[in-house]
Order: sequence, then C-alpha cells, then structure tokens
Amino acid sequence: MSQAAGADEDGRPLRVASRLHAFNRFELKYLVPVEQAAEIRDELGERMDRDLNSPVGGYGVWSLYYDTPQLRFYWEKIEGLKFRRKLRIRHYGDLDGVTDDSPVCVEIKQRVNRVTQKRRITLPYGVARRLCDGREMVEHSVKESAFIQEVLELVVRLNLQPTAITGYQREALVGRDADTGLRVTFDRRVRGRDRDFHFGTPTPENRFTIPPHMSVMEVKVNERTPHWITDLAARRNLNLVRISKYVQSIEAFGLAPRSVFHINEADCPPPAPIEQQRQTLLKAGAQ
Repeated sequence: MSQAAGADEDGRPLRVASRLHAFNRFELKYLVPVEQAAEIRDELGERMDRDLNSPVGGYGVWSLYYDTPQLRFYWEKIEGLKFRRKLRIRHYGDLDGVTDDSPVCVEIKQRVNRVTQKRRITLPYGVARRLCDGREMVEHSVKESAFIQEVLELVVRLNLQPTAITGYQREALVGRDADTGLRVTFDRRVRGRDRDFHFGTPTPENRFTIPPHMSVMEVKVNERTPHWITDLAARRNLNLVRISKYVQSIEAFGLAPRSVFHINEADCPPPAPIEQQRQTLLKAGAQ
C-alpha cells in the first residue's frame, strides 16, 4: 500500500505539479469511407492546422475499458441515460515496448445531457494498473486527491473489471483564429479484443470492430459548431451517427446483443474494385 494520499513518507504535503486535465465538449460523429475521409481531411486542411501531436499518417490510440460484470456502463449508454460515465486507461502511440514506466491516462469520460466531459490524470502504466486493477491508493498530490479517490471509489463500489480494449489510428486537426476551440479527428482501423488486457501483450488477437474501409470522423467544439463545418457535412451528405467504440466492441465480441447503435458490415459494403466499377458503368451506359 502506498503512503497517505497527498503526503510523502514523513507526512509532508507533496509539492509536485498536478498531472490532472479536464475539459468539456460537444461531439458530432460521422461514419465515412476511408477514401472520403482523406478528401475531407484535405479540405479541412485549408482552414485548420494539423495537431502538433499528430504526425503524417496519424498515431495509435489504445483504451482499456472497465465495466461491471453486468456491463452497467454499456447499458447506461444503450438506455440513453442523461448522466453516464466510463472509466478507461488510455495509451497514445504504438504498444511495442510498453512497460510499467510508460505514461498512460486514467480517464473518466462522462456525459451530462449533450455535453461530453473528460477528466484524466497521467500516470506510469504500472501505477495506473495498481489503482484500477489492484484497487490500491497510489501516490498523488493534494490537487489530484479528489480524482484519484473518485476512481478508486468507482472501482471498488461497482466491482469494475477490465472488459474490452479498443485501438485505432487517429489523425487530428485543430482550428485556427476564430475556431481555436474546434478539433476534428479521423479514426481508422478500429479494432480491439475482449481478453489479454495488458497493453504489452506480445501477440494480441485483435479483430476489427468497425469495417476496415470505414473511419469515424468526430467534430469536437467547446460551444457551437462553425457554420462552414455544417455546410461541409451537408454538401458531402454526411449523416450524424450515435456510435460508441466501446459499445461497438461489446456487441462485436458477443458480450451483449446487437443494439440499434451497432454498425453492421452489411450496411457499409466495401467499395467495389476499380475494374468492377468500370464494368458496371459500361453496362449502365449500354442500357
């Protein structure tokens, strides 16, 4: 067991910088083919900047979700509760070489009416596992105490357990000038697993949970969506979807029946090969 919350071995308050981060956002989600997503990204690039943390080709995002044995967080989403929460450990980048010292984020993501709220703390992976899996009080500063205690209380009271891992490749753009609160992300190759929950598992058996030719586009704003974004969505016939990567994973792995939120592969057929498209056009022309 670690030392007392917010104190060193001699009982003095810790004077380290807070690793906490919190923000509120509105989120709009669209499901678009990868090819179209690339076109949209290029168009957005005329009015937005590439996130400094997003290299060309994007970066990996991996999340370990916790839930009750009865999948309480999953069912809260399905039932559309106005207030709901999720607990996850998130790692940014490749999983090759992940150790107990690798930085991860322990995050509570919650929905209050239409507003998405995220609160998280950056911890070494081993410490995060002691907190969420070992249910131990870990070393932290005074400013971090409330959040650490909330995580521990959730894990213990609800008997939270590792339930699913999701991963994807993300490209991110951020607004400039008057649109500084705008962020647009494109997530492709959405996959995961329902076992082997350690990020450092050598040969994990991941599977696609969203068809690989589709990507999830998310528009995130602090207040209202810029009009030129809604115009772009209308011009490209983008339809809002209520998609949750966690819910999609739970249903794809057969842990719960498929709901109205589930993205079925039959509804997102892959693009036909070029030659097949050409033959179809020739037949249509002949007719």
